[in-house]
Amino acid sequence: MSIISVRNLTFCYEGSFDNIFENVNFTIDTDWRLGFIGRNGRGKTTFLRLLMGDYAYEGSIMASVHFDYFPFAVTNESLTAAEILLNVSGIAEYDFWRAERELGLLGVDESVLPRPFATLSNGEKTKLLLAALFLKENNFLLIDEPTNHLDQNARECVKVYLASKKGFIMVSHDRDLLDACTDHCLVLNRCSIEVQNGNFSVWWENKQRKDKFAIAQNEKHRKEIQKLNHAAEQVAKWADKNERTKIGFDPIKEHDRCLSTRSFIGAKTKKMQSRVKQMEKRIEREIEEKEGLLEDIEYPKDLKLFQLVHYKNSLVNVKEYSLQYKDSDKPVFQGLSFDIKKGDRVVLSGKNGSGKTTIIRKILEKCNSNIGVCIIEEGLCEVASGLVISYVGQETIGLKGNVTNYCKTHDLDRSLFCTILRQLDFGREQFTKNMETYSEGQKKKVLLATSLLTPAHLYIWDEPLNYIDIFSRMQLERLILKYEPTMLFVEHDRKFCEKIATKVIEL
Repeated sequence: MSIISVRNLTFCYEGSFDNIFENVNFTIDTDWRLGFIGRNGRGKTTFLRLLMGDYAYEGSIMASVHFDYFPFAVTNESLTAAEILLNVSGIAEYDFWRAERELGLLGVDESVLPRPFATLSNGEKTKLLLAALFLKENNFLLIDEPTNHLDQNARECVKVYLASKKGFIMVSHDRDLLDACTDHCLVLNRCSIEVQNGNFSVWWENKQRKDKFAIAQNEKHRKEIQKLNHAAEQVAKWADKNERTKIGFDPIKEHDRCLSTRSFIGAKTKKMQSRVKQMEKRIEREIEEKEGLLEDIEYPKDLKLFQLVHYKNSLVNVKEYSLQYKDSDKPVFQGLSFDIKKGDRVVLSGKNGSGKTTIIRKILEKCNSNIGVCIIEEGLCEVASGLVISYVGQETIGLKGNVTNYCKTHDLDRSLFCTILRQLDFGREQFTKNMETYSEGQKKKVLLATSLLTPAHLYIWDEPLNYIDIFSRMQLERLILKYEPTMLFVEHDRKFCEKIATKVIEL
């Protein structure tokens, strides 16, 4: 066991006027399984890169362990899986049984070892690299969203594996994964960084309780400020009135012309003015305390959806349907049957490579979405005439230019588009930046905002939550449950699917 100590950490990117971190202080234990939580664009990946020494910073980061980052780029993917394991882990060939043991824990078959790394699936690559890094001694692993693009089975394997390990920081927005694999939380709030004992659910419960208390205290302070302001105004009026009687003449109060009385009035006025100043200072203190209470509260706004109403009840009908690529000797899937009626929220479930994205692309093709799929089909796959689809794909490649340019290209109302992005925790300064500089989570929010702003009969989302922060996931859940749109989606976030799906189709 050793300590990682962060003291007075301050960092901003070159050319930026805003600090990502400012005088940050905390200490963590290298035996912890630490979940790293925070909004998109707050600096989670940046902090991991600072630990790796990729950027210059002010302050200090003291640690007696070696940091390794996941995922890292494999420069030569023609190497076999076994060669990658040996090169990354640094173990000797006679110790290769250790690597086989780790792969066994991850549910990876030994048959992948002689295969070129490039031929492995996303799940197999993730598992192999995790095993390689955990084989290294005296390392502290920095894990950045390990389950993106992984199917449910692969996620479950990674979850069980990480739960058996210790000594890592894991950035993730998957609530199920965070609950199962972590015993501490490192949280990037709006204005602070905190370390808490417990997993995500423990932190979330504490946060809700803390936020509720802060809001109640804020209301108490607000009422106190109102009372003090009113009292200060009254005392100021009395002081001003008394000051006027010191020099002036009141025919009802003859004694006002007496010099000794004027002296008394002056002293009384001075006392009242002093009281006003004391009240003003107290008001300032109350305001400061009030602002401090609310500085770390998140304010996820309710999103809106512009759904069209189709004249038919059945929008998509798939019956005994099979698809096969022309250069393949076996079908992607066969005998698939399901339908999508108005109000259905259908989730496609299955392993990576089972054809979930393929069937989505075929449905889009039949709606004249200019997406051609070179594939042989059998059976029935029909869509309602005039069906309008709003689509969010897996990839964020191709986003460039600022928000204004993007809205012009996609014929979007800039004001409404920016409103949705603001509701998804975009700062106004992001609107002038090139989208190529956005984090992956921010890029995905651009695609989601585009979909929400596009009126449609059917919303098709292919892994929409990759890189999306927890608060935004909850926003999307509330949106879908409120508006009940007709949806076909692929998603491996278990909690999200359990909340919004009305029908599950297994491929």
